[in-house]
Amino acid sequence: MKEVEYEGSYEPLSGLKMSAAYASTLHISFDVRGGLLMRQIHHWAALLFMVAIVAHLMRVFFTGAFRKPREGNWVLGVGLLTLGIVEGFLGYSLPDDLLSGTGIRIAEAIIQAIPVVGSYLAFFAFGGPFPGSVFIPRIYTVHILLLPGAFLALITIHLMMVWYQKHTQYPGPGRTEKNVVGYPLMPVYMAKAGGFFFIVFGFTAFLGAVASINPIWLYGPYTPAQISAGSQPDWYMGWLDGLVRMAPPLETHAFGHTISWNILIPGLIIPGIMFTLMALYPWIESWMTGDKREHHLLDRPRNNPNRTAIGAMALTFTITTLLNGGNDLIATHFDLTINQIMWFSRIGILVFPPLAFIITKRLCLSLQRADREAVLHGRESGRLMMLPHGEFVEVHDPLTPEEQWTLTQHEQLAPLALPESDGNGVRNPQGLIRSKIRARLTKAGTEQIAKPTPSEMLEIGDGHH
Repeated sequence: MKEVEYEGSYEPLSGLKMSAAYASTLHISFDVRGGLLMRQIHHWAALLFMVAIVAHLMRVFFTGAFRKPREGNWVLGVGLLTLGIVEGFLGYSLPDDLLSGTGIRIAEAIIQAIPVVGSYLAFFAFGGPFPGSVFIPRIYTVHILLLPGAFLALITIHLMMVWYQKHTQYPGPGRTEKNVVGYPLMPVYMAKAGGFFFIVFGFTAFLGAVASINPIWLYGPYTPAQISAGSQPDWYMGWLDGLVRMAPPLETHAFGHTISWNILIPGLIIPGIMFTLMALYPWIESWMTGDKREHHLLDRPRNNPNRTAIGAMALTFTITTLLNGGNDLIATHFDLTINQIMWFSRIGILVFPPLAFIITKRLCLSLQRADREAVLHGRESGRLMMLPHGEFVEVHDPLTPEEQWTLTQHEQLAPLALPESDGNGVRNPQGLIRSKIRARLTKAGTEQIAKPTPSEMLEIGDGHH
């Protein structure tokens, strides 16, 4: 963090005093052959890495692949997501430019918002008053050594658990909860993984070559008295920035301490609740439904409307906050005011997630109803046939037995029976309130459109339908 005078090849900054970290990044960008390309490949790869983690977690969540016995692997995935966010933040903070310095300043404010000990923790992290002189060297060590080591260990454990527990599979002929139908790791999946590696590397290298990202020379070195207009973090931090931006100015002064609720709640409490609920969700769903069995077959998202609706609600919440994280750019591009976007986000974060839950659940139930109709009556063919008495009807093509099985193989759990007292009239020891809450949750979690019964399927086979 020592101060130097820039003497590199980028003339607009020549002779300007800056930190050694910023000067080093400029040197890599302009004076090292291929340095800018490697920096941009590295940054794009970090963004795609987070995209891959989020997409994988979404696939696991919506298909129910986190259920017993894979709860531990799900928690590892949530941990990897958290480490990825921290690693990315530390990575784009290292150049010590005006944009990354603003992000570090916000991080310092979040640390200071912790009641009682916040100021001491910030003083310790920065080695003194902000910006200090040891923060960049410290996060450099964490970024290139400690967190990559943690990633390597967690990914190794993650893959070993996948190898031991075997991969989940979509329902299909011959696939049950007791077997695994698929291809061997060698050579099929090794060849696929190798091919995907070259595709992703080629795409990332192409982006690094043609799409500029994080041009720090345009921002200038960080100085605490300045901030760049239109400051935007990387996308995986944008939702957190949006939460902080939409928080109203709330503070409490008590016993000689100031609690900044407008930083503490959006910066620590809400993210902490979100990630805790995400990590614990396998046990929450098991408690709601009473299903403690092992599962190796995946769900179609429509066949678990409640889970799919919860996921859609969480995504809507995150997207709303992410959009608010770019409220200044949205305001300039669409000729709006910051206040308009701010109040839209504040209202939207309360209205949109419940709407997303209701709409998604109704859509899933509608898709279940369509599957039921397709099994009982076949799919629409678009061909009309005139009956002897002059009526026109559409001819339906029957589904194959394999298609019928795929649409009807899923299990539909019944709501849990939670009596308020046992056979002797003794009150439920778990408590009436807890029992009523669980009864409501299990009823919502098991709401389904009844799939065709065996007798209805038999009528189809006999040609009576």
